[in-house]
Amino acid sequence: MHHNSASISAQSMAWIRLASAYSVATKKWLTLLSELNCNPEALLTSTSKASLLKSAPKTATLLFDKISEQSVKKALMWLDAETERHIITFGCCEYPEMLKTLDSPPLVLFVIGNPLLLQQPQVAMVGSRRASHQGKSIAEDMATELADAGITVTSGMALGIDAAAHKGALKGIGKTVAVMGTGPDTIYPYKHRPLHADIINAEGAVITEFFPGVPAKAWHFPRRNRLIAAISLGTLVVEAKIKSGTLITANLAADLGRDVFAIPGSVYHSYSEGCHWLIQQGAKLVTNVNDIFDELAIEPLRTRNIVNVENEKSEVNSLATDKLLASVDYDVTAIDVIAQRGSMPVQQAMALLLEYELCGLVTAVPGGYIKLRGK
Repeated sequence: MHHNSASISAQSMAWIRLASAYSVATKKWLTLLSELNCNPEALLTSTSKASLLKSAPKTATLLFDKISEQSVKKALMWLDAETERHIITFGCCEYPEMLKTLDSPPLVLFVIGNPLLLQQPQVAMVGSRRASHQGKSIAEDMATELADAGITVTSGMALGIDAAAHKGALKGIGKTVAVMGTGPDTIYPYKHRPLHADIINAEGAVITEFFPGVPAKAWHFPRRNRLIAAISLGTLVVEAKIKSGTLITANLAADLGRDVFAIPGSVYHSYSEGCHWLIQQGAKLVTNVNDIFDELAIEPLRTRNIVNVENEKSEVNSLATDKLLASVDYDVTAIDVIAQRGSMPVQQAMALLLEYELCGLVTAVPGGYIKLRGK
């Protein structure tokens, strides 16, 4: 990870050079490096370049000719212009391991903001650019709850669901990562300048594999989506039409062995079709964030509730009450299951259950609690 061009190691410099070969699939470089069993620095020395040009002239020229010193120069100038800019290369320890599962992982990431965030557990949220009002508010609420539970919310800063996801995460106490389909010096869409600034100010991160000076092009967005799918533990689809980029992202996530979550909607609404199709294909139907935590086996941090308990005891209690009560089944439910479903410590769950017991809502039995009928 480098804050300015003076601190860049020769090794990282070599990765940046390889990455600047804009039209070369990174898989080709990685294959070449493993066949020759050498690092990028050694690969770029004049002797190995010369011998490669002799032994495999076609491959070598195809690859080496694509390296753009102009792009490399732009990258270093971009890096030096401001302190919150970083370049993470494939060889760095800060490089997110999750991305290495990709067939053609990015060799370089341009990061504005907090680069350490890329190592944190992330959940991607994706959906339609022309989302419904309801879809946007679902995305925003879910993102806030994920962020409050200490999960980084990752999306593509597009209009619609993406923007709602970033905004929701910013409302929470957590963080958000935006993956861009343009160079790090371009904000796309332009109207998201304030959102871009908010993400960085909140110690989030804006990342891209595209070099400075690279504009928005249609085919960049599917490329961007593969990063969103790969860097996240799971991808939550909020709204999607049947033939959409959102479904491509969800399929990528599934192909990478990541969880896919989908929010159901009305059968009359075309934006629900994609989600319903995903659910038919085996995506997990999600109606609240606990469904996501259960699947990913993540222990949510409950920081916000603790603060609120003091100020809004009654409101939190009635909410917790309904939620906790709903988590007790008519057959025996173990206390730790109830606590987990209510996302609270066992002690707190037991105290609440005692109150319900006094109200005649539940009863303690060997092995846990059962809900009393008619309540």
